[in-house]
Amino acid sequence: MTGMVQSFVHRQSAHCESGVMSSLLTHYGLPISEAMAFGLAGCLAFAYLPMFKIAGQPLISYRMPPGAIRRGLRRRIGVRMVAERFRRPADGGRRLDELLDQGFLVGLQASAFWLPYFPPEMRFHFNAHNLLVYGRKHGGYLVSDPIFEAPHFCDRADLERARFATGALASRGLLYYLTAPPLPVDYPRAIRKAIRANRRIMTGAPLPIIGLRGIRHLGRNLVAREKMDDPQRLRLFLAHLVRMQEEIGTGGAGFRFLYACFLQEAARELGSDLLHEASARMTQAGDLWREFALRASKMSKQRQPMDAPLLNRLLNDCADREQSTWALLGRLNP
Repeated sequence: MTGMVQSFVHRQSAHCESGVMSSLLTHYGLPISEAMAFGLAGCLAFAYLPMFKIAGQPLISYRMPPGAIRRGLRRRIGVRMVAERFRRPADGGRRLDELLDQGFLVGLQASAFWLPYFPPEMRFHFNAHNLLVYGRKHGGYLVSDPIFEAPHFCDRADLERARFATGALASRGLLYYLTAPPLPVDYPRAIRKAIRANRRIMTGAPLPIIGLRGIRHLGRNLVAREKMDDPQRLRLFLAHLVRMQEEIGTGGAGFRFLYACFLQEAARELGSDLLHEASARMTQAGDLWREFALRASKMSKQRQPMDAPLLNRLLNDCADREQSTWALLGRLNP
């Protein structure tokens, strides 16, 4: 066996990029939960982007773009990290081996579809899946994928194919690693700055398809589609909505629950009843998103009559609950 990172402990998490950053920082001496990593990066969001397509359907995101958690933590708490991309797969594989032989724990961005340890029913063409590599042996790599309970072995050719998959969000072999141990964090200061920045994203975006306005815009769009589209196209769009929300890592409800956990941890750090209340409200928002996904799924499968006005009301309820949460967080002392 060569290139083994010593004392690494695999940790399962809810989402890939936040889980990778939590494991990476914890391994190098800064114990930090997935929720705190996500919250400090300020990455809760919503965007309805019809100009970008996923499988022919509009891109809908419930968090900031891939890489934003990594970049947000660099900016917010001074994580010293290098990211590298490659023109040729051979160069990317050679660099990964070099870093592992030097004892680095390496983060990668890859396609979930081409990772062989994914069960067939979980595979989808999503090129922004994050994972950690902590060693290599027998012509392959030891992979800590945070969405799985245990580590996996991945053959060299399979990992290369996943790293250099083409299409939307293609990573070009992206890898990243810490260049120095993380510094101690001034949590009260970092938490306040992160919440203020995330509040601006959700409440102050200039475009009507971003943030709280974007959620309401999507609701209106569903009503318009019911009047204009044929029923089959609308059902396909609803299936796409649910897939983007609950299956393809964007985690509409899941990221709301994760942010609620961040607010709960922040409340303990700051001794703030206001943050406890905000955490409860964000949890309620996550529950509403799950209700929307359930109704939309049933309508897409024709298990419930199509009712776009109902879905519009549910989306407005989601936006109302999130708006009340951000209004409350606006009262947090600077």
